[in-house]
Amino acid sequence: MADIISLSPAELRMLIRQEDPRIRITSGLANGYQQACVIILPNYLANDFEEFCHKNPTPLPLLHRSQPGETSCLPLAKNADIRTDISLYCVYEEGRPVKTVSNLQSSSTQARVTSEQRGVHQGSLSDMVCFYLGCSFGFEGRLRSAGVPVRNVEQGKKVSMFKTAVPCVPVGVFHCPLVVSMRPIPAGVLDAAVEITHLNPAAHGAPVHIGDPALLGIRDLSRPDCGDPVEMQPGDVPVFWACGVTAMEAMLSSKVSVAFSHSPGCMFLTDIPDAPPSSVLPSPTSGVDPLIADMSPQLIPLCFQISHNPLLYSLASRRAVTSIRQMESIIGEDPGQRGIRALMVQDELLRSCLALSHATSVAITTGFPAHVKRSPPDETDGPPGAIAMATMLLSLGKRVTMITDRRALDMNRAIIDEAVSSGVLKAAIPLVTFEDGGPDAAMHFLCHHGDPSKPRYDHLVAIERSGRAEDGNYYNMRGINIKHLVDPIDDLFVAAKDVAGIGTTGIGDGGNELGMGHLKDKVKTLMPNGGLIACAVPADAAIAAGVSNWGGYAVACGLYLLHTCPAHQRYRRRGQRLELTTPQMLQDWAANLPSVDKEESFLSVLVRFGMRSGRTGQLAMEVDGLTFHPTHADIITRLLEVTGPPPSQK
Repeated sequence: MADIISLSPAELRMLIRQEDPRIRITSGLANGYQQACVIILPNYLANDFEEFCHKNPTPLPLLHRSQPGETSCLPLAKNADIRTDISLYCVYEEGRPVKTVSNLQSSSTQARVTSEQRGVHQGSLSDMVCFYLGCSFGFEGRLRSAGVPVRNVEQGKKVSMFKTAVPCVPVGVFHCPLVVSMRPIPAGVLDAAVEITHLNPAAHGAPVHIGDPALLGIRDLSRPDCGDPVEMQPGDVPVFWACGVTAMEAMLSSKVSVAFSHSPGCMFLTDIPDAPPSSVLPSPTSGVDPLIADMSPQLIPLCFQISHNPLLYSLASRRAVTSIRQMESIIGEDPGQRGIRALMVQDELLRSCLALSHATSVAITTGFPAHVKRSPPDETDGPPGAIAMATMLLSLGKRVTMITDRRALDMNRAIIDEAVSSGVLKAAIPLVTFEDGGPDAAMHFLCHHGDPSKPRYDHLVAIERSGRAEDGNYYNMRGINIKHLVDPIDDLFVAAKDVAGIGTTGIGDGGNELGMGHLKDKVKTLMPNGGLIACAVPADAAIAAGVSNWGGYAVACGLYLLHTCPAHQRYRRRGQRLELTTPQMLQDWAANLPSVDKEESFLSVLVRFGMRSGRTGQLAMEVDGLTFHPTHADIITRLLEVTGPPPSQK
């Protein structure tokens, strides 16, 4: 094999034409050049198949469509002959694979083409159209050059390919699930693998999934649908790219009378370098996903782990990541001099926003009874941030539930009604309570029939919610035990750790809030009364903010940024163009961002219901002793400036 690795695509095609036994699969060959999947269909189906490619550009990046009967493909390769220049072809009849052949010249492979419009007639490849589709083999050389191991090449195997539970967008008779290829990648070089492949959308672009294969409907990595099982090494993460074998699945679904394709792993070698298509293809191609057509460095995705159970990574562009990090810095300001910066951990806001973006059903809880001698005892920090997150999640199509204490149920129901009627909250949301009902109560609350495989929610958020300390009590910042005013909602966060697929976020400004448990050592050491008040219940992401409401505002803005980030949206949709962001959607999302006017209006509602500033106990337009103008209004304005919504929405 070593003696042919350095050969050019043209030299390799000549050896393939001569049926050289050294060339079985093309992975690892023609490094630096695009490889192509090939589909050969009757002419009467060609227009529908081309449209199918355009509707599903990530698995089917269309490099070239031939004329009927054309066996050369000058835009991609000189002196090529599609009848002989692939090492192994598949032959299909009535949508079923019937055999493999080493060339398409023999009489046994002449095509009988059936057309409902034209009746039945006999013909050869003169009646057929060839489609050349980008292939992930084209980026393997660049991965290796960058120090990213390509395990299937190392092991001398075909890459593993799997059918998923993700449906492609159907066109005419073509419909099928997305097929992906899997390459194990060491966790430490995921960013490099993502960037290299993102820069080659003609070879499927960046991964469509990183992590647990079950999230794609893949049960067993050791049993690929095509190719060979590839062994994972310690520290490897399964990374999945869209695969051109999707086209072969579509061909099977079409029940076409006669068709041909390359055999999986045996690609057509082009003379086109594996660089961004705008710089190498002979003319602009409509086969590249428009969501990733811009190769600007600021749009290159970065990779972040957002879940351990199940293992899941997500992608977001450098531009979106930079903006969310700016927001994290803004909300970390500490005008109240509470020492909150000592609790901040970079990218907790980003990881929470990414996890919430992937979620479909979110439960939010808030409520801190800071004033035990008042009625109501609740403070003004928490509900505004909770409502800001809820309305953005609703505008993004998520289901949202609010969880509150039994004692505050009627008040919070009235507050939600006012928020809806004033336009602060997009729509009414369920308001529920959770009380201690025995050892299985939390699991039954989180999951249908208490079954961990059937969760009701996939993310829990606590914002300025009193959290249980190590001694089992709940304390305000002054060290007063408020356990009698708090329902055991902490149990839901504890139980969520045992339910695959439920993520958690905690937002706080003092360390005694639910979800801040993994910061408890810092809280004990650095915060007043920390040894007593520190919450012991952790969340997957702990967002520290100068005022907790600011964390809620930042999450809402971060979700907006991610849903306007092409790299993230492509990844979240598994590379499928299920829907395109419309101007109306953008307008609705922007309208549901927090604003100075909305937050001032909502704070006045809370004051009218008797809720007070947490630090001073004042019944006034302030939160944690800081007046709405200028402090909170300034934070909201700056967050919106980073978010960049239409000026009319600010």
